[in-house]
Amino acid sequence: MGSLYPVILCGGSGTRLWPMSRRALPKQFLPLVSERSMLQDTVLRLSGLECAPPVVVSNNEHRFLVAEQLREIGVGPSTQVLEPVGRNTAPAAAVAALWVAERDPGGVLLVLPADHLIREVYRFHDAVRQAARLAEGGALVTFGITPDEPATGYGYIERGDGIPGEMRAYRVERFVEKPDRARAREFLASGRFSWNSGMFAFSAARLLEELGRHRADILAASRSAWETAKRDLDFLRLDQAAFAACPADSIDYAVMEKTDAAAVIPVEIGWSDVGSWSTLWQVADKDAQGNVVRGDVHLRDSESCYVRAESRMVSVLGMKNALVVETDDALLVADRAHAEQVKDIVGHLDGANRTEHLSHTRVYRPWGYYESIDAGERFQVKRIMVKPGAALSLQMHHHRAEHWIVVSGTARVTRGDDVVLLSENESTYIPIGARHRLENPGKVPLFLIEVQSGGYLGEDDIVRFEDLYQRE
Repeated sequence: MGSLYPVILCGGSGTRLWPMSRRALPKQFLPLVSERSMLQDTVLRLSGLECAPPVVVSNNEHRFLVAEQLREIGVGPSTQVLEPVGRNTAPAAAVAALWVAERDPGGVLLVLPADHLIREVYRFHDAVRQAARLAEGGALVTFGITPDEPATGYGYIERGDGIPGEMRAYRVERFVEKPDRARAREFLASGRFSWNSGMFAFSAARLLEELGRHRADILAASRSAWETAKRDLDFLRLDQAAFAACPADSIDYAVMEKTDAAAVIPVEIGWSDVGSWSTLWQVADKDAQGNVVRGDVHLRDSESCYVRAESRMVSVLGMKNALVVETDDALLVADRAHAEQVKDIVGHLDGANRTEHLSHTRVYRPWGYYESIDAGERFQVKRIMVKPGAALSLQMHHHRAEHWIVVSGTARVTRGDDVVLLSENESTYIPIGARHRLENPGKVPLFLIEVQSGGYLGEDDIVRFEDLYQRE
């Protein structure tokens, strides 16, 4: 009997939750439901289960963000696998299974997206224990959400015969694509269907066996990327060429819909995939008028609204069924009935070559973060925070000079062959072409103001010579 290995999938862009969710900081890394990020809630939800530390699969761009969020909650992963490109969930699960099978031939995978809400944690734990037991017996298990409405945004699972000796566990009769409203009503009335949650449990060996039987191409490419992977700090970096050659497919399509060993456990665990602002309104606590409020918000004569203020006071008067989401550089105002169409706004921004869908004004880096304060013709102003003991890369710029003013903390500045310490209210100048580095040698965060000037101020005007974080 092997151990249980949670596999946390951190992919996804969350475009329907713009302007909070952005490419550089998508919804799984945001505190949308609680005070913690959805990734942190997903990992902490495992407390109380007998399982190994999680195997976390993320893309390369978010590697330090994932590591920092896990550090904040005191969790060290078994490994953090870095995908050079997104290839959906089947290749991610295959690589995790290869990693587990090498270390624990009897190991069972519990595959969980990082962006789901589960309110009934004890019921979830009971279902996981049952799923692990079925997986050890050779089943490939999915968790089916008991539907409470004829939803058209989920795939459905029809259950077949009960599994002997198990309460509320069934063979899968069939998977059904997202239905129209009429079919969804039929499914709900029959009592035989569950929503497909996208959560799974199977032994590593059985998943690899079924992938080899039904999608040998995915297994071969995933194995090649895993066998040629490189250790990079605390990360397992998959080979880019091999993984990019892997077909993109979901666990559902690649394995679950083809295998004859699929089982489903129907669950009522207070689940939501938190897919849109309307969904967030549905799952959140509401006031007497049905409103959900986050931040500095004043409501009057309004009902059934979701209003979120991130950087300033927002006042809403005489509205019904409204979505209002404010950040410091973008504002969304919509009817809740149009929540699914928010992703079309992201498409428009992308087509217009804008940046509001790419990142927030605060951009996180492994050494801390920077915030854009102002920008104009040939200048840009940023506020920079460097964590204690952290350092930016030794670098230079071809097109811009930089002026640094320390607001608080202590900065160690390398400029050419000179190294100086700067304290509060002291400043320095970095000419175009000068090799330089900013470090925080102290025990408190370093805050400074950076003024950039020059003909080109893009973030890609960086030549790195040395980097603690091994970035290219």
